[in-house]
Amino acid sequence: MKIPGPHSKALGLRLRAREQRNVTFLADDFPIFWDSARGAIVTDVDGNDYIDCTAAFGVASLGHGNPRVAFAVADQAQRLMHGMGDVHPTEIRVRLLDRLAAILPDTLTKAFLATSGSEAIEAALKTAMLFTGKSRFASYRGGYHGLSFGALAVSGLERFRTPFAGVLRHEPVLLEYPRSTANADEAASRAREQLQPTDDIAALVVEPIQGRGGCIVPPPGYLQHVATICRELNIVLIVDEIFTGFARTGTWFASEYEGIVPDIICIGKAMGSGVPISAAVGRANVMDAWPPSTGEALHTSTFLGNPLGCAAALATLDEMELLALPARAARLGERLGARLEALRAHSIVRDVRGRGMLWGVELRDAGAAFAAVKNALTRGVIVAQSGQHGSVIAISPPLVIEDRQLERAIAVLESSIGAVA
Repeated sequence: MKIPGPHSKALGLRLRAREQRNVTFLADDFPIFWDSARGAIVTDVDGNDYIDCTAAFGVASLGHGNPRVAFAVADQAQRLMHGMGDVHPTEIRVRLLDRLAAILPDTLTKAFLATSGSEAIEAALKTAMLFTGKSRFASYRGGYHGLSFGALAVSGLERFRTPFAGVLRHEPVLLEYPRSTANADEAASRAREQLQPTDDIAALVVEPIQGRGGCIVPPPGYLQHVATICRELNIVLIVDEIFTGFARTGTWFASEYEGIVPDIICIGKAMGSGVPISAAVGRANVMDAWPPSTGEALHTSTFLGNPLGCAAALATLDEMELLALPARAARLGERLGARLEALRAHSIVRDVRGRGMLWGVELRDAGAAFAAVKNALTRGVIVAQSGQHGSVIAISPPLVIEDRQLERAIAVLESSIGAVA
């Protein structure tokens, strides 16, 4: 059967007629419409199976439809589907907060629960403003932290900021994100030179590995330098682990690899295995910049600490520990990295980089990358396009992907890149 099949094409026409046109890219040969998924296998509405090498934006680290998570959510739905956020809390919310404190570094003890990554980022930014009394932010070119207005305040991808520049009061101080081959000391010196003259920076937001920006890994030691600079300049260090957290890069959190503990860490995506939940977790003295509630929270939401999200997160953490996923991601990542490195033999491959189960293959341009993505799709493998200019193929499979599935996916990706070359 030709991919996409007739049912996907028919749904594409219906979607085009009803959905705001900037949401979903629709073409004659793209996309497919998902119907169901289990483990690392996605089935579309035409009955075609695909190996998912995206984990659905990094969410399905445990694989799609994990039975224990699904049971926990179903059980919670029958018991209590929704609470009253900041008015009448739930017991399960307290359990999740305790559990997060147990797996995070000891100094990160107080949290704000949210539903999306961008909401966690906004909570962290507001916290930094209250703690420092300052109102500007710094971030990195290529950085992606969400698309709400607060998150756009630290976006390093200009295509997302530009249409809304009129309402964004300050542009962030944008630093260059160094690649692994750069000199860490020199890169840190350049960062200091940009940050030091500006005395109103409340926070620096950084991804320990840039995800949407193209799976860029910084040089060893660079983030330690950045943490030191932030302490010296009274800048709150916010580490965005929304994509890299929960075992994705071979440790519970990618910042562990760099040996740093931020002032605030933002987490999400894989945290709920598909049920939306996120958090900003910080040092007590930083988070206590918020005044005690007098009955009207300054920052809250209807779905704060939603019981379904809490149940999914607790079950997800149980499964990740049971399956020892940090170690598995590290082990599989070594094999995946070695296989992807072989792709450099193709003339259109400019770079291969990553860690654990988060890798990027940079091609000569965005057109080549999209052609390879579509070619792989027709052969039953789902990969994603990323990078500042769209020239990177991102590979981030579920951490439970079977060895044979991973081997098959890499073989298809190699063949697809070869076909484009």
